[in-house]
Amino acid sequence: MAAKRATSKRIEFHPATAERWADVEQLFGPRGACAGCWCQWPRLRGPEFSRGKGAPNKRALRRQVTSGTEPGIIAYVDGAPAAWCALAPRESYPRITNSRLFAADPDPATWSVVCFFVARPYRGQRLTVRILDAAAAYAKAHGARQLEGYPVDPGKRRVADAFVWTGLASTFAAAGFEEVARPSPTRPLMRRTLGRKRATRG
Repeated sequence: MAAKRATSKRIEFHPATAERWADVEQLFGPRGACAGCWCQWPRLRGPEFSRGKGAPNKRALRRQVTSGTEPGIIAYVDGAPAAWCALAPRESYPRITNSRLFAADPDPATWSVVCFFVARPYRGQRLTVRILDAAAAYAKAHGARQLEGYPVDPGKRRVADAFVWTGLASTFAAAGFEEVARPSPTRPLMRRTLGRKRATRG
C-alpha cells in the first residue's frame, strides 16, 4: 500500500517587525489589502484617511512597522505570509475611541483587534480564529488585561469578504470572546479577558 500523503501545513504567527516589512508588503499587495487602506482606517479620521489612500498610507504603515510599534500579527503558512490581524491598545485607534457605537473604555489595559486580511488562497481555512488567538496571547504578553473586537454579525445572510474586515462574530466566539454589548443589530462588541489562556472552540 502506498504511503499516505501528508497534508498538514506548518502555520506560524509572528508580530510585524521591521525585518518582516517585506512580508507585509507581499501580503497586502499593490492595493494595500483593500483600496489603498494599508490598515490605516482605524488610526485616521475621515479626511486624513481619504487623503492618504495608497502610497501615503503605505508609508504610514511602514513607519509603524519599522519603528518597533508592531501594529499587527502575521500568519505564515508553510513559510508564506498568509494573513494579518491588526491590534494595539484601544487608545491607538481614534475611529474606535470616537465611535458612536463603541464608547471609549477608560481602562488603559484594554486592547483592540480592528482588522483582518487573509490572502485569497488561504481563505476558508479558519486562519482568522487561529490568528485571533495568537493576537490574544500577544496582547496579554504586552500587559493587556482584556482584548475586544467589533465584528459583523450578518445572521444567515451571505456577506462579501470586503465587508467583514473587522471579522465575524462567529470567529470571535470561536476564539473565546463573549458578547458584552450590541450597539446595533449587526455590530456586537465582543471581549476576551486575558487573565488566563482559554481554549478555542472547534
